[in-house]
Amino acid sequence: MSKPSMNWAAIDADPRFQALHKKKFSFLMGLMIFSTVYYFLLPIGAAYYQDLFKIKVWGVVNVGILFALSEFIVAWTIAYVYSKKANAEFDAMAQEIINDAHKMGA
Repeated sequence: MSKPSMNWAAIDADPRFQALHKKKFSFLMGLMIFSTVYYFLLPIGAAYYQDLFKIKVWGVVNVGILFALSEFIVAWTIAYVYSKKANAEFDAMAQEIINDAHKMGA
């Protein structure tokens, strides 16, 4: 017994899918812009704000090293924020579409 094939065009045309795609795209675009700007602040700071980046914080640790390490924290935070948003909102919207997918365009 084979599974019935999905009508992907009908799923794509569904207003719920369009809303999900739009919400996800705008949310991810915001996260991507933030992360890209934050990422490029490190080389810009190292090139143009050397005096700031050379300030010693503790022993040999300076502001530049702390900023570089903060890139990891920002990446983990972005992943956490996305997973919370996806679990709370995107997954529920997707599940609703999945539940009705076999009825679409049949």
